[in-house]
Amino acid sequence: MQERSFIWGHLGKHHRAAEKWIDLVWLIVLLLAAVLLFSVNLGGTPLRDGDEGTIAQIAREIWRAPAGSMRWLYPTLGGEPYYQKPPLIHLLVAWTYSLGGVNEWTTRFPGAILTAASVPLLYCVGREIFRQRWAAIYSALIYLTMLPVVRHGRLAMLDGAVVSFLMVMMLCMLRSRRDLRYCLGVGIGFGLICLTQGIFGILLCAIAFVFLFWDTPRLLTSYYLWLAIFIGSVPVICWYGAQLIHYGHTFLQVGILNQSLNRMGTVSANNSRPAWYYLQEILIYTWPWLLFLPQSLRLTWENRNLSWAKLVLVWSGVYLLIISCMGSKLLWYLFPIYPSIALAFGAQFSETENLPLLSSYPRSWITGLAILALVGSAGSILFSWGTAPKTDLQVICAVFALTMTLAAILAERGDGQFFKVLLWGSYISLLLLMKSNFWVWELWEAYPVKPVAAMISRANPAVKKIYTSFHYNRPSLDFYSDRTIVPASLGELQYYWHYQGQPYFLLSTSVYNNLHLDSVKLIDQTEGWKLITKDVNRL
Repeated sequence: MQERSFIWGHLGKHHRAAEKWIDLVWLIVLLLAAVLLFSVNLGGTPLRDGDEGTIAQIAREIWRAPAGSMRWLYPTLGGEPYYQKPPLIHLLVAWTYSLGGVNEWTTRFPGAILTAASVPLLYCVGREIFRQRWAAIYSALIYLTMLPVVRHGRLAMLDGAVVSFLMVMMLCMLRSRRDLRYCLGVGIGFGLICLTQGIFGILLCAIAFVFLFWDTPRLLTSYYLWLAIFIGSVPVICWYGAQLIHYGHTFLQVGILNQSLNRMGTVSANNSRPAWYYLQEILIYTWPWLLFLPQSLRLTWENRNLSWAKLVLVWSGVYLLIISCMGSKLLWYLFPIYPSIALAFGAQFSETENLPLLSSYPRSWITGLAILALVGSAGSILFSWGTAPKTDLQVICAVFALTMTLAAILAERGDGQFFKVLLWGSYISLLLLMKSNFWVWELWEAYPVKPVAAMISRANPAVKKIYTSFHYNRPSLDFYSDRTIVPASLGELQYYWHYQGQPYFLLSTSVYNNLHLDSVKLIDQTEGWKLITKDVNRL
């Protein structure tokens, strides 16, 4: 009897060692695949407006600051105090500037690598909640091949890092159900989220607590968990306390009330959208995986007594409710929901793996794949027309169409290999898109900033503030020109011209012709834009 127990114990130990080895191999494979997809051609396109230009400028000012200036603790934007977010990611970008210089690649690298790390982290989360390894593998691969995840994860933004820290918090929360020492990881993950996204991290932490209330309520009474949350909160409290001491009431009003709390209920003029906006964006950007959403949601609901389904329902449902109730709605607020959707898809496809060979798949899958194949073929043909065909987009659409065609044929035959074809084809299509210069398509929404910024840099005007006729602020132009470019109306431009000593204007050709300014000195012009100032010698 003892000999039999020894043999079984030895076999069990060998099995656990083999399981850990397989997990390690998959973690390495997923990390390498993610790093390749998130880093290829990372610096091939200019920074876009919004967070990219702002983060780059703040990081450069931290990097340029003299030693002892405490700029790392009190960041500035254009020389003015920056209250909106704690500077964790800005500090990482400033550090990469010190190693590789100031450019697009070094600006995007920290966020891209952090987001790439979220792929193996999601695999680890899947291993905690699923019985089958393939469910975790499929979840991680689907998440890796979601267009919004790859695109926004590669940009110099805060959201990819937030998702990685959220994954750390979720993973440690799941493991703390059997080992309370992992509670410390919950607190650390929470603290990193708050040091990146501010007090918005409290809302993400609410997801974990709602899940625990439903799945493992005993943990909510554990002092280990609350002590860990406190430990993770200490750096956040210290940062906010330092800002309050340094800036006083101004930080309380601008940095907390206006920027954080008001975002929950105040509607921004530029970001006002209907309550169903995020559902609409999910329907637009999650193809081809959207085809499998109805069956995945049904499977999740049918298994709502299991931990994995509880986590998916709480993670996606609570977070979607939170951001839908916000007054300000931005596309990248959706980022933290994609891991939970990928977990639902992973569960669905692991169930599909267990079906008998040559099983019948839902007609909606086959029809949807065929329609996507036609859309990809049409796109490939469309981009091949014209005097200047877009070869990159033509090839991307052709690969996408071929992938959908093969997947549709295999699914029609009941061959489960269609899903692996879908994964490989989606990965290759995204890799080709990221290698092209079309992955940041927002750059075509306005004039190119780099030629205009180069013109301003050549002129090297004596002032740091330049007024422009363009109707909104472009942080990327501020960054590349190393100036603050302030939008102004026609009336404001005329006022500044007449009542300031020697203002500098950046005007479009049409506005320049309509203003009829006197004593104009044309400094330079490019791309339909003129840099002018007042010729004081002619006054």
